[in-house]
Amino acid sequence: MTRVLIAKLGLDGHDVGAKVVCRALMERGFEVIYTGLRKNPAQITAAALQEDVDAIGVSILSGAHLPLLGELADNLRSAGLENKLWLAGGVLPKQDRDAVRRLGFRGVFPTGSSFEEIAAFIRENTP
Repeated sequence: MTRVLIAKLGLDGHDVGAKVVCRALMERGFEVIYTGLRKNPAQITAAALQEDVDAIGVSILSGAHLPLLGELADNLRSAGLENKLWLAGGVLPKQDRDAVRRLGFRGVFPTGSSFEEIAAFIRENTP
């Protein structure tokens, strides 16, 4: 079973969307670990290592996505997690999505992405 970590990156206190994505993925057969609100890059990296996940998904709505995702990408690489599937979702303006991908987040899912699209992407890109 594919294990997916979902985390809320940064000081953003809105997690309804992340919880809905967690539920949708569970209903589609994934094992989901939700870290909760206000996690920093080091905490997310530690959780991904501890839980031995196949995919690491972060939700961010704060507008600080590029610096926070950059720091997270650095942490994930330093921990040897570059072979895991990295996903970013939430408020990700169109003009920033390529930059998010260049950081290493292969799956970029702005607000309004379908659950089927997210699940299919994870299935197609994990062992």
